[in-house]
Amino acid sequence: MSAPIESYGMIGDCKTAALVGLDGAIDWLCWPRFDSDASLASLLGGQSNGFWLITPHDGIKSTSRCYRPDTMILETTFETQSGKATLIDFMLPHGSSSELIRIVRCDEGEVAICMELVLRFAYGTTTPWVTRLDDGTVRAVAGPDMVALRSPANGRGENFKTVAQFTLAKGKTMPCVLS
Repeated sequence: MSAPIESYGMIGDCKTAALVGLDGAIDWLCWPRFDSDASLASLLGGQSNGFWLITPHDGIKSTSRCYRPDTMILETTFETQSGKATLIDFMLPHGSSSELIRIVRCDEGEVAICMELVLRFAYGTTTPWVTRLDDGTVRAVAGPDMVALRSPANGRGENFKTVAQFTLAKGKTMPCVLS
């Protein structure tokens, strides 16, 4: 079951918007425009409808969230037993393409992070064919719809989702770009 709608943060690029939960999951994204079908739509029924989670692997002691001043850049900070990490979410308003950018930054200690991406086109009804390209890009295609994930996190397929685990030390970052 999804979180209450008022607990979500919103990021956008003036053509579409995504809803980001306190747990680090994007549970709603119509792409590439507001009137497009959703490719991340767990708000409609559950994770099988699509979501993108980036969160600490170990137990979270506390979570806080804020927007950078005068921006739509959302920062969610997770404190764990081993450290503190901030998830930075935003979309760039430019050109005809759209990119959803997520950067994890370790602020203190060392934090193990897990990422899960379940893309489902047409509001969760269509499972895409997912492949890894030679450059490491993960590409998901279903009919006329295509999404690409670029990240040095080395995602792999597991039970119809793309997953990755990595550990960051203080001052280190990991970018993930969906386009």
